[in-house]
Amino acid sequence: MSLVQSFAAAIDQPSINWKNIILGFTTFQFLFETYLTYRQYKVLQKDSLPPTLQAEIDDKTFKQSQEYSRAKAKFSIFNQVFSYVQNVGFIVLDFLPKLWSLGGDLYSKSIKFLPAFAQSSVIVHSLYFLFLLQVISTVISLPISYYQTFVLEEKFGFNKSTRTLWITDAFKSILLTVLLGFPILAGFLKVIDYFGDSFVFYVWIFLMSVQVIAIAIYPTLIQPLFNKLTPLEEGELKESIENLASKNEFPLSKLYVIDGSKRSGHSNAYFYGLPWSKQIVIYDTLINTSTTDETTAVLAHEIGHWALSHTSKTLVIAQAHILFIFTLFSGFIHNKSLFESFEFFGQEPVIIGFLLFNDILQPLDNLLTFFMNLLSRKHEYEADEYAVKQGYAKELSKSLVNLNIKNLSSPDADWLYSSYHYSHPILAERLDAINKKALVYSSKEK
Repeated sequence: MSLVQSFAAAIDQPSINWKNIILGFTTFQFLFETYLTYRQYKVLQKDSLPPTLQAEIDDKTFKQSQEYSRAKAKFSIFNQVFSYVQNVGFIVLDFLPKLWSLGGDLYSKSIKFLPAFAQSSVIVHSLYFLFLLQVISTVISLPISYYQTFVLEEKFGFNKSTRTLWITDAFKSILLTVLLGFPILAGFLKVIDYFGDSFVFYVWIFLMSVQVIAIAIYPTLIQPLFNKLTPLEEGELKESIENLASKNEFPLSKLYVIDGSKRSGHSNAYFYGLPWSKQIVIYDTLINTSTTDETTAVLAHEIGHWALSHTSKTLVIAQAHILFIFTLFSGFIHNKSLFESFEFFGQEPVIIGFLLFNDILQPLDNLLTFFMNLLSRKHEYEADEYAVKQGYAKELSKSLVNLNIKNLSSPDADWLYSSYHYSHPILAERLDAINKKALVYSSKEK
């Protein structure tokens, strides 16, 4: 008997009440995240800047950022309570088996309209179930999304979206889920159905292939549905970025400006693409609020991620994680006690098992979040250092301060909250590290 089979046998016992276990994990997750938000809220009540930032951020901006961050923290607590009540309600009221049954009814009524290959397929039943779940989840989340966009973000001057655009975005997201997400899900379920208990490796290959295809089609098929990308016009900024890319042998193929300002006043820049062809995308809000050297410094940081293989390292870890998760899932996929705990008697739908399995994974996901954020912050420091080596220490520091001010980001954070929620070091930590590295490289040059 293999290790996975031994594990599967050990956890499939009639005495195990998986409903109570998942309720316990859900409650722990809620209490843990609420506690972290409470710790952060106490930091947001401070009335003085960290010493490192006192010469960088004026008192008025600091107070605004604290007020904005406190408003987001209060909203976060409300959202956590709402999600917890919703999740517990779904579990206690046996929402999943009822929705699965309703999906089956819809499937039976529409079976005569389906092609022959789909007329006796649990996969199509699963798609009906997920469609209903998607619609319900979207309807439930709309009021919260509306408040966040048109009340919270509006109050602090960040929302640039219209109600028409907001509704259109929601419709497009649902449409993409149906047109792209459902076929992918059907393929996922078909791989498991075809390969049986040896599905793990094949599902991993399937999902990795989907990721590669998604990277390839995103800029031309998906991104234009939500934002307009225009080539960066000829001029000082384009020349500066192209020179930087050429100097570092970065495979830059296209340089775009994205109209982020039509939805939000927040700023950003990023790159994506296959290893031999990268596209850089700069938010118009970043260009409008930064100098050429400051914007180039931000891109020097991003190119640093590429040069130091951060994206590749993260991808390898992510793939290893996916492989591990599905290996673990193979121990639950036929767990009779798990399905019966949620009123699924005599049937073991893969999609139901996977949804429940994700709830069981919560404690492991918490630990993984800490680890991945620790790695991400390490990469951010290294990418900052790379930009410093390029001679952009002053410009990068200034750009980070400007981004912090324009985005009203909190300049301080509780250490435990930031360890769990932040993939980037806070501003004071980054500026301190940049200044130290700048002194080191300045001394070496002398």
